[in-house]
Amino acid sequence: MNRDLTPCQRIERSIHKKYRDVLWNPFVAGVKRYALIAPGDQIAVCISGGKDSMLMAKLMQELRRHSDVPFRLVFLVMDPGYNARNRQKVLDNAALLEIPITVFETDIFRVVSRTDRSPCYLCARMRRGHLYRQAQALGCNKIALGHHFSDVVETVLMGMLYAAQVQTMMPKVKSQNFPGMELIRPLYCVHEDDILAWKRYNDLEFIQCACRFTEDCTLCAGGGGGSKRQDVKALIRRLKRDNKDVEKCIFQSIHRVNLDTVIGYKQKGVSHNFLEWYDG
Repeated sequence: MNRDLTPCQRIERSIHKKYRDVLWNPFVAGVKRYALIAPGDQIAVCISGGKDSMLMAKLMQELRRHSDVPFRLVFLVMDPGYNARNRQKVLDNAALLEIPITVFETDIFRVVSRTDRSPCYLCARMRRGHLYRQAQALGCNKIALGHHFSDVVETVLMGMLYAAQVQTMMPKVKSQNFPGMELIRPLYCVHEDDILAWKRYNDLEFIQCACRFTEDCTLCAGGGGGSKRQDVKALIRRLKRDNKDVEKCIFQSIHRVNLDTVIGYKQKGVSHNFLEWYDG
């Protein structure tokens, strides 16, 4: 029976059948839990070309087909200056997955290549700004990014270990610079290992990193580089040898913060200390 399906239909079937419990169900659960989509939303699904954003696009497309909530999607691809191989891979995968993309050009890589100070930070800020601006011009009120459960857990640890703060990656954020715009993360409850398993099962090949500084490692091989995030990934893998639920525990901890036991915290830009209420 599967021989009668197109490649795209087989991929869609894998999402709803083989990987339903680890991809489709947690995706839908996250959308509902954090109220990411409302009736009438017009959402720009931002596709970088990696495994996460491509899967997110497919899941959002499927949700649009099956949901009772009316909303509209635009599948937005920003070309920050891809090499020819990366760009073609994005186009080929969009065609394979039958995702109708809208592509726009920027010169982000060229601009970032001329700075030695925090190029990754500058690149991220410029990307976000371009995506918001283009999405708004297309009539959208939200942009969707492909950050997943594992990104959230790693971000928590990175903040504690390298920035001396407890801070997480929120499932949705209102833009400060683009009034009326909002960022959502529909893969918030989806694990990276399950995304990788889906990719391998369907024999899919995505670009690993769109960054000009690392584009020589164009095809996804499960991660690379020597960044702090890679160090944290390795730390989590070691911790999971003794406690297979360590990621779940970290994830749940940011939903169960006990302010009665927190020494200090910041809210709306104002710092607070437990001494403010200790004697009262």
